[in-house]
Amino acid sequence: MDNAQGLQVYKFGGASVKDAAAILNLCRIVRNYGSKGPLVIVVSAMGKTTNALEEIFDLAYQKLDYNTQLQALEQYHYQVIAGLQNVPAGIEPAVSFSAEITTYFQQLADRLANLQTGDYDQQYDQIVSFGELLASSIVAQALGAQLLDIRSIIRTDDTWREGRVDWRVTEQRVQAAIMLQLAQGPMVTQGFLGGTVAGATTTLGREGSDYTAAILAYCLRAESVTIWKDVPGLLNADPKIFPDTVRYPEISYRETIEMAYYGASVIHPKTLKPLAERNIPLRVKSFVNPEAEGTLIHDCQHPALAPAYIRKTDQCLVSFASKDFSFISEENLAVIFAALAQAKLKINLMQNSAISFSVCTDFSERRIHALLDLLREQFTLHYNAGLTLFTIKNYDSASISRLTADKRLLLEQRTRNTFQFVCQA
Repeated sequence: MDNAQGLQVYKFGGASVKDAAAILNLCRIVRNYGSKGPLVIVVSAMGKTTNALEEIFDLAYQKLDYNTQLQALEQYHYQVIAGLQNVPAGIEPAVSFSAEITTYFQQLADRLANLQTGDYDQQYDQIVSFGELLASSIVAQALGAQLLDIRSIIRTDDTWREGRVDWRVTEQRVQAAIMLQLAQGPMVTQGFLGGTVAGATTTLGREGSDYTAAILAYCLRAESVTIWKDVPGLLNADPKIFPDTVRYPEISYRETIEMAYYGASVIHPKTLKPLAERNIPLRVKSFVNPEAEGTLIHDCQHPALAPAYIRKTDQCLVSFASKDFSFISEENLAVIFAALAQAKLKINLMQNSAISFSVCTDFSERRIHALLDLLREQFTLHYNAGLTLFTIKNYDSASISRLTADKRLLLEQRTRNTFQFVCQA
């Protein structure tokens, strides 16, 4: 398939659809700054909906009362709809919403009431996915655009919460479902979601809507992808933490992939690979100031970049020590890595000494205890939670001094271009 002429993919995250004003701003961006050619729009759950659904699911799974939280979430969505329906005349046309939102909440309530004590992650996907379903329905109606259910298009395996894409089947389905319909106008669909061959819903990993946009762009051979954020582009640090951030006007795929891997929050780590494979540029632009330049991520060469500061909170440092004082051998490491994979814990940093091995991971009490159960017979294990992992990409001595001052470092590591350390939060 040749590149569809001018086809673009836009992704709008939770902050850009958090309320009626934000959704109307999205509509203005699409109409005033959007592609003149075919356009696919990927949306995330509204605001903090995913967090709310996670809390509701945890309560339901534990057989605790969740009705207050569910009612608050339902009220939040209906308030957004009311805001869209009561826009003053002459600003935006009023929109009429179908009963689809009511149906989704009925389905959500039924699923919550019938949760089983089986696979936690599988049931998580079935519940948390409602955030994107609700948001995409509201945005599509506000735009007067077509709505596509992505769950029947992006085919994954049944690795719950980290669905692995079947690229061959997905590409066939994307082209069959989308290409002909794009002539009728913009199409809205959900980020973060996929589906198995048996029809079960999967998710692609937390904050995975960027990845969805990249999957669709890859399969459609799009001209470009644009991620609309509440920041002016790809910055060298989180402006909520560092007041003197620097925007990168352009940056290479490779540099951005490394930043995303280390935890830079602007882009999901899996997003860049499919785009780089087909040389599809990625733009990061501000929905607050859509006229601004933003950042262009593509295949390019550039001079040395300003140091990038990346912070990951709620980290856990786990140490494994041999019980008989023998060295940590390759055989021991193989056992530890297998257990980490089985517990679904990702390594953010690792370091070994003669008789111990340490890893830094995102903290999940349930998964950490699963890991301890798997390994306590073979190793002496200790862990510290509530930690922070800092990464400085393209570091210099000044940037290290700036970040480590007055901090108690529990573990540190540096390579030619990257300095990392774990410290008390």
